[in-house]
Amino acid sequence: MTSIDHIDLNLLRVFQAIVEEHSLTRAGERLALSQPAVSYSLGRLRTLFDDTLFVRTRTGMQPTPVALELAEIVGSALDTVRQALRHAERFDPATSTRTFRLSLSDAGEMAYLPAICAVLHDAAPRVKLVVAPLPVEEIEEALRASRLDFAIGNLPSLLPRTRHCVLFEESYVCMTRKRDDLPDGKKLKLEQFLAASHVQVRSLEHSHDALDDALRAQGVGRNIALVLPHFVAAPGVLAATDLFATLPEKLARILNKGDAFNIYALPVPLPKVAVTMHWHEHFHDDEGNAWMRDLMTDTLASFKTM
Repeated sequence: MTSIDHIDLNLLRVFQAIVEEHSLTRAGERLALSQPAVSYSLGRLRTLFDDTLFVRTRTGMQPTPVALELAEIVGSALDTVRQALRHAERFDPATSTRTFRLSLSDAGEMAYLPAICAVLHDAAPRVKLVVAPLPVEEIEEALRASRLDFAIGNLPSLLPRTRHCVLFEESYVCMTRKRDDLPDGKKLKLEQFLAASHVQVRSLEHSHDALDDALRAQGVGRNIALVLPHFVAAPGVLAATDLFATLPEKLARILNKGDAFNIYALPVPLPKVAVTMHWHEHFHDDEGNAWMRDLMTDTLASFKTM
């Protein structure tokens, strides 16, 4: 029987990184190790567990059945160690050099991030915030494995599986540049909306399909002239064309501070969506995690009345 007294626990971090990255190179980058160092650690792991553990294929390093069995056990053990270290660490925002990782869409980056950063810089000048947007299906595991601390957005699929709180509710509006042939009111008729050409935003992190679903239910659809992966390019495109874009109302208000655009209510009713903050149960009582949650909740409270 192998004694834990003779095991370098850093080997387990290497094992987990290879399982998740499927690459010795990427595992090394994640752990700040050279590829030879990762290869050497893998050799020690193979000796320790008396198994090949990973097989090189065209799609990367694939775990063997033994490695797959070990992955959950090792992941759980490392999570426990991380939790113990977090509990032992007292958090003082004035002096902390901790790094927090936040998953946020580009719309969230434009709308919420400036306010969060302004407050964070004043309250905790040495704390670092890393924005790391992830596809929705990867967020829960990233929160569990401490690769991510928080996720903010309209993320209903995460609600049953994470700790969360509602920050505010969001509506969608349509926006286009000001011109003489448009009505001055705050709502377009459906026929005017359908006659226009539109920008559609679709990204890996989030999709915004509710409008098109509502239009299809009425047997109609938009004329999509441009598909973008992010909202960040939309203002420049709208300023240079007669295209319309449908986007979150709070983002539209921020982008229209120069009053260059017309903002209209949508001609089809859409339910409001909840913008929520998510974190993992494991870190609910962590001092730093709780402090950062409070900071973001308080900072974004103003969006409730915006």
